[in-house]
Amino acid sequence: MRTWVSWIAVTPFALWAAVRASGFEPDWPWVPVVAYTPYAAGAAALGGLLALALRRPVAGVVAFLALVVLGAAVLPRALPDGGPPPGGAAGGPALRVLAANLLVGRADTAELMGLVRRLRPDVLALQEFTPAAMERLEEAGVREALPYAVTRAREGVGGSAVYARHPLTAGPAIELGGFGQARAFLRHPGGARVEVVSVHPCAPKRYGRQPCWRGGLDALPRGGGTLRVLAGDFNATLDHLPMRALLAAGYRDAADVMGHGLTATWPQEGSREWLPGVAIDHVLADRRMAVRDFAVLSLRRTDHRPVFAELALP
Repeated sequence: MRTWVSWIAVTPFALWAAVRASGFEPDWPWVPVVAYTPYAAGAAALGGLLALALRRPVAGVVAFLALVVLGAAVLPRALPDGGPPPGGAAGGPALRVLAANLLVGRADTAELMGLVRRLRPDVLALQEFTPAAMERLEEAGVREALPYAVTRAREGVGGSAVYARHPLTAGPAIELGGFGQARAFLRHPGGARVEVVSVHPCAPKRYGRQPCWRGGLDALPRGGGTLRVLAGDFNATLDHLPMRALLAAGYRDAADVMGHGLTATWPQEGSREWLPGVAIDHVLADRRMAVRDFAVLSLRRTDHRPVFAELALP
């Protein structure tokens, strides 16, 4: 009996570690489940302790190996990046980025404007941006703080927008599965030209949605050439292969750099509060930029927490 109990406690997380390390990403239900890898790392440790307490050393060794694999993937997110900033960018011009999912336009407009006035972002990236939400924001004075905008408002969850303190030029939106990811080119007073994408692919919440989700992430521009910032609701954590591919293609996750990569951004409130929190909202900065600050904030009447990053341009 003790042998069975120990292997039942250890095997799921050993398999989890093997798939996570394999470079292969199965479809349903793995895509939504792998977002909980930080919790699996903790469970692997508990499984190992149980196996040792039951005096089953082989199961304990398997649990230890799973913990090493999962811990190597997860632990760096909780540790600040102590390396020097790339390209000497730490002293470069600041670019402050705020991103928020508005939950079909329902988020508290007054509180969002309070964040804008307090944090003074250069860029505000919005998702689930509806015509009604745009009207409320404009009435609340968003154009006074951020006079330039590229807006792709639509009913439902597929709208997005980029507001900015500095001049913007609209780029072609990324359209897939009813989700529009707004793109804009910002002319910074320091002379840099920066592309900003308000990120929001489909959510992989049921079987058959993964091609839309994966396609929305794969369509995001890779790093190199023009400086870029990708900000918003990625519907993915750093354990998903498309996110790992983005980072390998020339970006750094601002939360990961500052040691806040395990701070959950969803769910904040609503029907899924019972779920463990995961970090699916991100600011990905071009590797040539430095990351000076990152914070996960709160906003009433939406299930996502806004994220804020202060970057430095090269």
